Amino acid sequence: MTTLSRPDLSDIHRGDWVDRRLPAAWRPYTRLARLDRPVGIWLTLFPCWAALIQASHGLPDLRRLAIFSLGALLMRSAGSTVNDIVDRKFDGHVERTRFRPLASGEIVTLQAFIFLTVELALAASLLFFLTPYTRLIAICVLPLVFVYPLCKRFTHWPQAILGAAFNWGMLMAWAEATGHIPAGAVLMWAGAIAWQIGYDTIYAYVDLKDDTRLGLKSTAILFGRHGKALIGLFYALAVGAWSLGGWLLEMSPPYAIGMLVIAVHLAWQTQRIDLSRPEVNYRLFLANILTGVLLACAALSGTW
Repeated sequence: MTTLSRPDLSDIHRGDWVDRRLPAAWRPYTRLARLDRPVGIWLTLFPCWAALIQASHGLPDLRRLAIFSLGALLMRSAGSTVNDIVDRKFDGHVERTRFRPLASGEIVTLQAFIFLTVELALAASLLFFLTPYTRLIAICVLPLVFVYPLCKRFTHWPQAILGAAFNWGMLMAWAEATGHIPAGAVLMWAGAIAWQIGYDTIYAYVDLKDDTRLGLKSTAILFGRHGKALIGLFYALAVGAWSLGGWLLEMSPPYAIGMLVIAVHLAWQTQRIDLSRPEVNYRLFLANILTGVLLACAALSGTW
């Protein structure tokens, strides 16, 4: 797969810490949960932390922070397991995913289902530490978790479904901290969805050729050569929603400075996009960890 002009785009790298430090029996499950590729965990955690900070009007207590952090980790891992189960017949034909445990035959589907059951049970155990209202909001995300992996078969907008599910913890944070979800919090969530459509479209361009060949759908395929402009549009919508949401939530003036920094960072990303270079787009996708950090910092500064 690798040539002198194009690097191997596989998201699993043999000889990494998983291969060096874990028993052989643990390795496929670690990769199934994406613990070797934690970018998705960070992209889930930082918006959730930002919402917790806003809802708490400052740093949240450690108990609540721990519960939501564990929940984000477990549900992101469970979602990844569902995705790999559903896509097991496609992943082996995609350069980026061909070495994933189910696609490569390291484990069978039944083992993955058992592992998924354990992940969901652990996540469900956290519900006992939340209010009844928050539990109800948490349960409502399950249809999105299970529907998302199928979306690429019938809609060009799987990134929107993923964004709604990925950032559901933002709504839960407000439900838990205040007992209600204000309009500003919904706008913050909507902004996170727009942001995710932007950065996950960048990610989808990495798989563009393989997805097209397999008859799958994505925003990258839909946007085509207009991707750079449309990703920039969704990034602008994200900053706009976060700015308006912060205003409705009565964030202090430093929050606006944080939004300006985020806008500059996302503009830099958009300017750097090269639709013909998957390796560049993958690095830009990773740069959104910094966007999440900036969002959490902006939320904290807005409570001063």
